[in-house]
Amino acid sequence: MSHGFDQEAPYQGPAFFSMGFRPFFLSAALFAGIAVPLWVFMFSGVEGLTVRYPPRLWHIHEMVFGFLPAVIMGFMLTAVPNWTDRPPIRGIELIGLWSLWLAGRLVIAMPWVDASLAAVVDSVFLMAAAGLIWREIAMARSWRHAPMGVLVSLYALANIAFHILTLEGRSADLPPRMALAVILVLLTVIGGRIIPNFTEEFFEMRGRPERPAPFSRYYDGLAILLVVLSGLVWTWSPYEKVTGWLFVLAGVVNAGRLARWRGWLTWPEPLVLVLHVGYAWVVASLLLFGGSLLGIWLTPADALHALTTGAIGVMTLGVMTRASLGHTGRPRHAGPLTVTIYLLAFLGALIRVFGPAAGLESHLAMGLAAASWSGAYALFVLSYGPLLLQPSLDE
Repeated sequence: MSHGFDQEAPYQGPAFFSMGFRPFFLSAALFAGIAVPLWVFMFSGVEGLTVRYPPRLWHIHEMVFGFLPAVIMGFMLTAVPNWTDRPPIRGIELIGLWSLWLAGRLVIAMPWVDASLAAVVDSVFLMAAAGLIWREIAMARSWRHAPMGVLVSLYALANIAFHILTLEGRSADLPPRMALAVILVLLTVIGGRIIPNFTEEFFEMRGRPERPAPFSRYYDGLAILLVVLSGLVWTWSPYEKVTGWLFVLAGVVNAGRLARWRGWLTWPEPLVLVLHVGYAWVVASLLLFGGSLLGIWLTPADALHALTTGAIGVMTLGVMTRASLGHTGRPRHAGPLTVTIYLLAFLGALIRVFGPAAGLESHLAMGLAAASWSGAYALFVLSYGPLLLQPSLDE
């Protein structure tokens, strides 16, 4: 496919701001590598660590509305040119957007900044991100991608609601649920696009006759619809039995969806296999969280981490490593360091979700999980940082 931006004047600025995945993936990984251990220190009662919110609230906000939006925008800003056939957002505009994200992280870490000012500064990034996505969709008249604009807009509204509720001294539990429901839908929709495509590409390159099942309006549509319904009901009625049953049903249907992609055959290439493992965590999160709401096995807090540490952790690293290799002109192959990144994230999620149920003391389980999970992102910074800072090999 020939993109309209092929005829644009060559980009002359710093390589780091030539594509959205570069600053946002590296910043998200660096932030995760620092913020998670910092939260563990706060949780352990280390004195002198003060941020804008109490430790639990800060941890929730900064992972849901700080770390995750950076990953999402890194992906979106890289995918939008392919969706719209328009030039990528780069240079001054990208620097401005990244600076808004960074400003949000700083004001939330500084308790002496006026609370209302901090709320406004932090809210601007996602609002600007949604505006940019809508602008690109509208300019290209690519209305079939409007759901992406809707989801990012809802994400921005959830962050605004979080700040309003905390400023008023009220419970801020609903906005993170709303944001995580949006993330679940994004994982289901985007995963359903990229995983079968990359799997088919792998089969073709290896000369294998197998193919993932094509998108079905009925089966895949049902899988997505059930996740949307589960997220909606959970946002507004988080403790009802019907919420649990909806999650379980969504998990069963999405397990069938995952099986249709034949991911077990991609084991020779971890760069593809990891995306199937990430989607398996999506399925597990639906089943485990639904079961927890029905009183089965795990607590809801532990089961929810199947989504936040398992599905999100593994899927984001799978996407980040593949995009970083492919868009910098490197072979799309996971070497030993990349495989180690995947294993650390997987192990961290495993300990965080199942450690307490297996009898691990809570502080020990959290410490081990955090060290492994955040270590995966720290290793991403060390191994992929130089790639993201340097020009692409094919330029």
